[in-house]
Amino acid sequence: MVVSRDKAPSAQETFLQMAQAAGLRGRLLITIGLLILVRVGIFIPVPDIDRQAFSQAINDNSVIGFLNIFTGGGLSTVGIFALGILPYINASIIMQLLTAAIPALEDLQKNEGEAGRRKISQYSRYIAFGWCIIQGLGLTIGLLRPYANNYGPLFIFQTVLAITAGSMFVMWISELITERGIGNGASLLIFVNIVATLPQTLGQTIEYAQSGGRQSITAVVLLMLVFLVMIVGIVFVQEGTRRIPIISARRQVGKKLYRERTSYLPLRLNQGGVMPIIFASAVLILPSSLAGFATGNEGLGGFGEILVQISNALRPGTWVYTVVYSLMIFFFSYFYASLIVNPEDVSKNLKKMGSSIPGIRPGKKTEQYLEGVLNRLTFLGAIFLSFVATLPIFVEQATGVTTFQGLGATSLLILVGVAIDTAKQIQTYVISQRYEGMIKQP
Repeated sequence: MVVSRDKAPSAQETFLQMAQAAGLRGRLLITIGLLILVRVGIFIPVPDIDRQAFSQAINDNSVIGFLNIFTGGGLSTVGIFALGILPYINASIIMQLLTAAIPALEDLQKNEGEAGRRKISQYSRYIAFGWCIIQGLGLTIGLLRPYANNYGPLFIFQTVLAITAGSMFVMWISELITERGIGNGASLLIFVNIVATLPQTLGQTIEYAQSGGRQSITAVVLLMLVFLVMIVGIVFVQEGTRRIPIISARRQVGKKLYRERTSYLPLRLNQGGVMPIIFASAVLILPSSLAGFATGNEGLGGFGEILVQISNALRPGTWVYTVVYSLMIFFFSYFYASLIVNPEDVSKNLKKMGSSIPGIRPGKKTEQYLEGVLNRLTFLGAIFLSFVATLPIFVEQATGVTTFQGLGATSLLILVGVAIDTAKQIQTYVISQRYEGMIKQP
């Protein structure tokens, strides 16, 4: 096949590489195999629990339904992967906040190279382990107690042990996918879990449309159109970039004179991609986890009642949930933008390379200019994410279609964002294979 190195790989070239290139094919097979393994583990049950009664009892609970989507149904089936990847995501949030707040951790991440990043990852695993025990206790004591066949200390111990071991195994699988597969492991696990719940959600929606007459069909069609428009908007925003022109100064190396060159610095409209949505959702899940632990612990007294009230106020669909969710999206959008692009470092690197932005002096002025552009881009991206995340809530309330409750825009953003990021990684691998082929040619 004749291809141009200046063009993005076509669909035909991408699929051909996926089938013929041993490296890419191996990574894809590893990723698919590990994802299937996690899906199978969801249906391995925790012993001594009436799962059917528990599943029926949580059908109308919007918070549990929201959690159940992110665990791919593992919570409703009370499998050993009931918590899935959520404790690891919560630990990543805590660790990144600590890294930004503690200079020693920030130095470890920025200046210690690969060894420092490994230590940060190890600390995240320790936090995930501790948080998994806390969430496992909350789930066992707060939710599973009425459905246990032999409730007691032994039941609590073996259930928390099984759930914690399962969650740690899922964490290991996610890191294995990131290292040896294609895409980000944690994001792909959430992606697969959401996709696994779609058939049931779509079936319930079709039943609702058939049983409610013309008015129900109109409501469902309206909601579907909103989702379709949102998908198009998400793709545009995920791909949107601001290109800042860069001029490289004329320089002479030996007897050879390099002319002045013009390039550009791309700044994405949404620097954090899908991660602000995932982190904001994970933070809003915390109150319900703590409330579950407080429900079965009478020793907490008034503090436990406060946790339960906060959890009830932050149920999906309430105005408090909408406001807090939007604020969390703004916070994590700016937080992730600061981690991905550091204007000070970019300014220093441009100065070292003898490059500059037209009309902007190198050094502090360049740093201030980049910081201003980045803040404006992040603000626009956060507004869009907040709008897309909260719009379906109002549409569902207006149309009365509640079969998508818990799915909504959060899951839609994750699905589209993860699909785009994974496709880009595959295209990057195909391009690298293309250049290797050109180098090997005589």
